Amino acid sequence: MYPPLPPPAPHRDFISVTLSLGQSYDGSKSWRRRSCWRKWKQLSRLQRNVILFSLTFLMLCGFLSYISVADQWRAVDGRSAEEQKTRPADPPVLPAPQKADAHPENMQGALPQKPQRHFRRGPPNLHLRTPSKDSEDPRQGDTKRRDEAVGDAHQEESTQRTVVSWRGAVIEPQPGTELPSRKAEAPARPSSQAPRIQNPAASPNERQRAVIDAFRHAWAGYRKFAWGHDELKPVSRSFSEWFGLGLTLIDALDTMWILGLKKEFEEARKWVSKKLRFQKDVDVNLFESTIRILGGLLSAYHLSGDELFLRKAEDFGNRLMPAFQTPSKIPYSDVNIGTGAAHPPRWTSDSTVAEVTSIQLEFRELSRLTGSKKFQEAAEEVTRHVHSLSGKKDGLVPMFINTHSGLFTHMGVFTLGARADSYYEYLLKQWIQGGKQETQLLEDYLEAIEGIRRHLLRRSEPRKLTFVGELAHGRFSAKMDHLVCFLPGTLALGAHHGLPADHMELARALMDTCYQMNRQMETGLSPEIVHFNLYPQNDHKDVQVKPADRHNLLRPETVESLFYLYRLTGDRKYQDWGWEILQSFNTYTRVPSGGYSSISNVQDPLNPQPRDKMESFFLGETLKYLYLLFSDDPDLLSLDTYVFNTEAHPLPIWAPPREV
Repeated sequence: MYPPLPPPAPHRDFISVTLSLGQSYDGSKSWRRRSCWRKWKQLSRLQRNVILFSLTFLMLCGFLSYISVADQWRAVDGRSAEEQKTRPADPPVLPAPQKADAHPENMQGALPQKPQRHFRRGPPNLHLRTPSKDSEDPRQGDTKRRDEAVGDAHQEESTQRTVVSWRGAVIEPQPGTELPSRKAEAPARPSSQAPRIQNPAASPNERQRAVIDAFRHAWAGYRKFAWGHDELKPVSRSFSEWFGLGLTLIDALDTMWILGLKKEFEEARKWVSKKLRFQKDVDVNLFESTIRILGGLLSAYHLSGDELFLRKAEDFGNRLMPAFQTPSKIPYSDVNIGTGAAHPPRWTSDSTVAEVTSIQLEFRELSRLTGSKKFQEAAEEVTRHVHSLSGKKDGLVPMFINTHSGLFTHMGVFTLGARADSYYEYLLKQWIQGGKQETQLLEDYLEAIEGIRRHLLRRSEPRKLTFVGELAHGRFSAKMDHLVCFLPGTLALGAHHGLPADHMELARALMDTCYQMNRQMETGLSPEIVHFNLYPQNDHKDVQVKPADRHNLLRPETVESLFYLYRLTGDRKYQDWGWEILQSFNTYTRVPSGGYSSISNVQDPLNPQPRDKMESFFLGETLKYLYLLFSDDPDLLSLDTYVFNTEAHPLPIWAPPREV
């Protein structure tokens, strides 16, 4: 018998305790890592694969984005370093500027001046000499130029501006049948081989050389003290900004080409290529920027054949298009070329009639060159709309039009001066530009000329000068702006293109008047505004000037019309009159350190009171028209081949459509 088994050992429970001095669970990363790993192991294989694929995809996208952004910044940094080292390829025409200004392109880094805002007014064979007989082919190196960087640079913020003016003239703020359309048959884009300069002309004559000297003196001041800025302040040897787009430089491009100033042109061309950027937060006036910048770039393209200017023109034209986005399709006066925000002036919802009807030459030509119909369609819709409006007086139009309603405002006031002048000019010039096919433009122009004869034309005492006054609510005023002196040239141009012969007679009479507006002043320069004496009085001249109107802004209108009258009549007295005016500019407006200045008092030859501003149109228009006036070559920018925009930029007349 076996002995009894011993009782089972008692069951013991053990508790394991880990002692860690001074430590406890605090949510640290090591604890979380172990917890996350457990959760990861608990996922199925499919879930883990989906997560891994998503993470890999996100990392790949981030890597590609980094490469793209890094390349862009490297390109910008490379351009900045290169631009800082760049110097003009050619030396200045005049003696080298002071050492501090030896690199005018580097002036962009200078402390910016506060912009002063102005609201101003509102391919055939080229028989033109090359810049110099031994000059290189202007198209050489085009392949290299096309590859140049066209990056955008951030610019200084735009500032609020309050001065309201019309092409430099201060103006106080004041609270049917459609044209033939080319929409269906838009022309194909012309060949990239732009028209080339042919038939070099003879050397410039003595008077033309005097114009070249004046241009070089003005350009030397701009180059030394205002390079790359909008306008020169010659007295203070500084600059002023309006748009911050090198306005004087662009306005003068075609003038330099016509005058044969190759070095200056190439230096300016280099600035356009490397410095001119439109991606900037700044408001521009639609009208002024169109006639000066867009017109200047298109003209430079046609004369030089350099596609850089066409590319810049198309870029700028696209940035102006938001101005047309209004309820009535009548464009706003201002548009921000960086943001695309467009708006009317801050003091009204109106645009001026001249502003909205004097952009058509440029927009139509831009469409013809690029093949994009939107520019021409937007501009011509404005023309058709204005044609259909009531409120005219025998073809004369009011000065303002509302961008919301599309109707004329401030009814009953009619003038050919500020805010209406170029409406009449562009009726004729669009008709000429389009090959004389758009009869509605011609009819509107002819009606307007008859309206001028009936309502605005008078004769002064004692010399019986024919002048164009103004009409306000049925009351005539013997006031005439110097701006109206565009009219003799426009009338003569129309007569040259087959309009009635009495248009030329009126052109001659008005040309005499515009000359007297200069000659009867002690400085030989016309004031901004004159009043004519209507009644015989002892010791009274025909031309009277009020103290507030005695300034001269270096305007081109008189010499513009002198050019047309001499070119179309051959009467040399018009050349002599232009020579007198050039001499007066040299005597009373030339600044010794460089540049020309507008003056405040044309009646005081001892103290004409310089206003310290050289408008861009002095180089873009005044000197260009003087040079052409003194030329005896009718093929130098032939009036059968070109039409000048209102800023004197020549654009080609379209060839008539071929019959099929």
